[in-house]
Amino acid sequence: MIPMEAALYSLLFQIKNMRKAFIIPYLLVFTGAFAQKENLDTAMMAKIRDEGLNHSQVMEIVFNLTDANGPRLMESPGYFKAANWAKNKLTSWGLKNANLEAWGKFGKGWELEKFYLALTSPYYKPIIGFPKTFSMGTQGLTHAEVLLLDIKDSSGLSAYQGQLKNKMILLRRTDSLTLGFQPDASRYNDSDLIKLAAYDPKAPAKTTPSRALEAFQASARLLAQVKKMAIQEGALGVLTSSLKNTDGTIFVQNGIPYNAEFLPACNDISISLEDFFTIQRLLEHGIPVSVDLELQSKILDNDQQGYNVIAEIPGTDKKLKDQLVMIGGHLDSWQGSTGATDNAAGSAVMLEVVRILKAIDFKPRRTIRIALWGGEETGLHGSKNYVKNHFTDTATKKYNAAGDQLSVYFNLDNGSGKIRGIYLQGNAAAGPVFDQWFQPFHELGAATLTLENTGGTDHLSFDAIGLPAFQFIQDPLEYGARTHHSNMDSYDHLSAPDLKQAATIIATFVYNAAQREEKIPRK
Repeated sequence: MIPMEAALYSLLFQIKNMRKAFIIPYLLVFTGAFAQKENLDTAMMAKIRDEGLNHSQVMEIVFNLTDANGPRLMESPGYFKAANWAKNKLTSWGLKNANLEAWGKFGKGWELEKFYLALTSPYYKPIIGFPKTFSMGTQGLTHAEVLLLDIKDSSGLSAYQGQLKNKMILLRRTDSLTLGFQPDASRYNDSDLIKLAAYDPKAPAKTTPSRALEAFQASARLLAQVKKMAIQEGALGVLTSSLKNTDGTIFVQNGIPYNAEFLPACNDISISLEDFFTIQRLLEHGIPVSVDLELQSKILDNDQQGYNVIAEIPGTDKKLKDQLVMIGGHLDSWQGSTGATDNAAGSAVMLEVVRILKAIDFKPRRTIRIALWGGEETGLHGSKNYVKNHFTDTATKKYNAAGDQLSVYFNLDNGSGKIRGIYLQGNAAAGPVFDQWFQPFHELGAATLTLENTGGTDHLSFDAIGLPAFQFIQDPLEYGARTHHSNMDSYDHLSAPDLKQAATIIATFVYNAAQREEKIPRK
């Protein structure tokens, strides 16, 4: 798109959105005034729609990635079981070159084997909690008094030197639990989608106060110093919590920094805020508190390579078969549950996409490649290294000749909610194309296009070197409120109709991208 066309397109887009805000608010689409008309095969669209909505296997796929294999912490047995299941399933559907592709060293793994935690004095009560990664464990069932540290920064630690041995440590909190008046699950309403579609990348960025971030970083530094002192003095461990750890939901992630050497670390147990404050109030009133802890864990160091699951449907067009359409989602999860919404959902949808295309006997012009990424949760390692190994010019840090053969990459990693549109990552030229591709799905609620960038997942690895890469807009459902990185991220929090809708739409996008004459426009 030339600059003048882009300017006119932007203006018409804004006018169109203002009009639709009064007429049909949820149809927030880019104008095709200057776009080449897409040649859509309605017969194939109908086949994809029938297979995806009426003969879906997405819930059976996601069952095998979650309940059947357990948590998929990177380098854990659950990760490798799920990865090998996916590889074998892809082969059984007729995809080619299905394999676990090594991308470089990741590091050691950690597996929880047994866990028990309870208040034993001044009365008995099971404590709702979950160990963070690389907690070193205990020598069987261990009894300990709880010591309350009433400090604001590391300067206060000296007052407690020599007192931590065999103690369970609680770092005093000054906040409090707030009642939840908002629903856990929600969907985007018309006004939400209007705001997304009206995003102006040239508008001044809104600055947010850094106080909350600074406070979080300060508390993280203090906790790290407390844990270091706990190890030195022989403490049993620490009990931690957050304002989100309420109503039986425990948000639990890593117990060590991402760049650590993956050595056994201080037992760090994330517990419910209700239990945390119960213990804190007892200690503040001078009532001694004791707990029992049994924690067995294992460090896994036999194979420290990182792996992605890769497979493809080879292209058939003499001119286009060496070009790629890629789709993906990350396979790894955290340890608190089976990682259903983050991100077995996205992985299952992408597996269902290629199953649909094979089921309708699609012979693509371009090669279609699926990637289930490893190491996303600790820094997008799987996708970053894949892009580095395959598509990056080491001199320019932009895409190389192989990267130029990539038409597009589509990602899914925002929970179980249905697709409402797509983030264009500032790629205005792709908007008119995707607008036309979404039109058959307006009645399924998918129409919104926004120039806004969205972060935190694997499309960024492609976008960073200038390749077209996109994450779909999804209804949030319970993702941020209840399931993301928590002990509630299980199969039962998935929405089957939403996953079917997502797989059907993405299968259509992949079909169109594989068949069109031109690659998807670069920014």
